[in-house]
Amino acid sequence: MKELSIRSVSGLVLGVIILGAVLISPWTFAMLLLFIVTVGTFEMAKLMHMDSKPNLLMGEMFSFVSFGLTALVALGVMSQKWLLLELLLLVLPFLYALFSKKMDAKHVLTYVYASMFYLCLPSAMMLFMYRPDMFGSMAGSWLIVLIFCLLWSNDVFAYLTGKLLGKHKLFPRISPGKTIEGSFGGLVFTVIAVSIFAHYADWLPHSAAIGMAVITVVFGTLGDLCESMLKRQAGVKDSGKLIPGHGGILDRFDSVMFSVPFIFVYLLLL
Repeated sequence: MKELSIRSVSGLVLGVIILGAVLISPWTFAMLLLFIVTVGTFEMAKLMHMDSKPNLLMGEMFSFVSFGLTALVALGVMSQKWLLLELLLLVLPFLYALFSKKMDAKHVLTYVYASMFYLCLPSAMMLFMYRPDMFGSMAGSWLIVLIFCLLWSNDVFAYLTGKLLGKHKLFPRISPGKTIEGSFGGLVFTVIAVSIFAHYADWLPHSAAIGMAVITVVFGTLGDLCESMLKRQAGVKDSGKLIPGHGGILDRFDSVMFSVPFIFVYLLLL
């Protein structure tokens, strides 16, 4: 009971921080995302046994530059042509691995690219969602708030449905606690919730809302399973201890980072 209380209180505080950062301005949200990327990269280094000082500094440098460059473009400080520099960043880890005397290339590349694509890219994509030139009337802080609310809704209803009806394991090799019934319940209730929301939100087409809900639930769940896979391979329960009752940054934002790129592409195609 005590653990549940701690988890609930810290989850509420975290939710307020996230929503506050999103709604105040793109810049406050960018600063929060920079913190998430920085700490998440550190946790990724630990999970992949790349946390020696040189490797950690290398990973943080790549993450900082990758996210910072894309964030500045998203915020309109730099033109989109500067995104071409990201292509150079894809080459540099190979050079680091080439001249490294201690680390195998596959470890360097896995760590760097995991940090860049799992943390930096999705984080920057959320900043682009403020831009009406890309997302039309849907653009703005409430679109980002909706994504977080969809993920939280799925977490809550999947947990409750799993507790009440869960009998069949979804992926026992990776996450013994998740059930098929819980995942289905999370999907159904999240779709219902977003349908009601879209009925009253004139900026959100109903079809877009349903698609977002399905993508968020499916890929959010897959993201959670992928992060569980990393932890199981590393032999740890949590990626960190930053958030009481929840673990680390990767534990709390795994579903966000995995689902955002798919939501981003889906909304652009609309």
